[in-house]
Amino acid sequence: MKNLKTVVLNNNEIAPGYFRMTILAPGYPQQAKAGQFVMLRVQPQSQPLLRRPFGIFRTGTLPAQCTDLPERDFVELIYKVVGSGTSMMSELKNGDPVELLGPLGEGFSVDTTSTNHLLVGGGIGLVPLYMLAEQLCERGDSVRLLMGGRTRDDILGITEFERLGVETYVSTDDGSLGEEGFVTAVLSRKLSRFPDACVYACGPMPMLDAVRTICHAADVSLQVSLEALMACGIGACLGCVVPSKDHSDETPDYLCTCKQGPVFDAEALAWSQGRVSAHD
Repeated sequence: MKNLKTVVLNNNEIAPGYFRMTILAPGYPQQAKAGQFVMLRVQPQSQPLLRRPFGIFRTGTLPAQCTDLPERDFVELIYKVVGSGTSMMSELKNGDPVELLGPLGEGFSVDTTSTNHLLVGGGIGLVPLYMLAEQLCERGDSVRLLMGGRTRDDILGITEFERLGVETYVSTDDGSLGEEGFVTAVLSRKLSRFPDACVYACGPMPMLDAVRTICHAADVSLQVSLEALMACGIGACLGCVVPSKDHSDETPDYLCTCKQGPVFDAEALAWSQGRVSAHD
């Protein structure tokens, strides 16, 4: 982890309200792991005061711009404009300064007990799944992405996954792209066909709750990446805690999303109590 004052390389709108930002980030291709995140601050603005968390979509290295200059490591973020901070981000362009703290958090642990993997993403939840798909495809495993969204505008990055060799399945609530309905219906069908699969999911909390119910009933491994509001990103403020499976009112037991997560074994969380929430 390090604090890096750096610059934006490009920042493009890829769907209505969704942007993809590439940031100069020396060392990130060697350091960042699938499922980790960064805390970003727009510089030199004083507002918003706090950094904002963003999952790492991809890292890589660009060729040197000319002879005798070094190659350029980068990190890519995909984000949705939802408030003043992300609105400010959407206006950034090549050369604008930003500040990154990261890579942060605990990422995915590849389950080696199976060569079948199901990745479940809802909307912006696809972001931490791309580097995981890269890792699994490099192993030669079978990888399937089940992507859901409200409309076709919420389905992002499918082409990138397909280039890795990932089988992709799309569902939208309104049927504007792929099949009509929830991504959890697709998951149930795939698990009946691949009962030995390991499942990895990221998305809205109601979707994750439904995914956990399905996986628990099928007795399959599930890791979830939680989307949470964070102030510090390093476990100091305790603003992003979620209850563990051992939590009760008499004996509180919380897990810190930014430090012990954002990726958790689903069975470590208090789903049965209906208490898991990004805002607890």
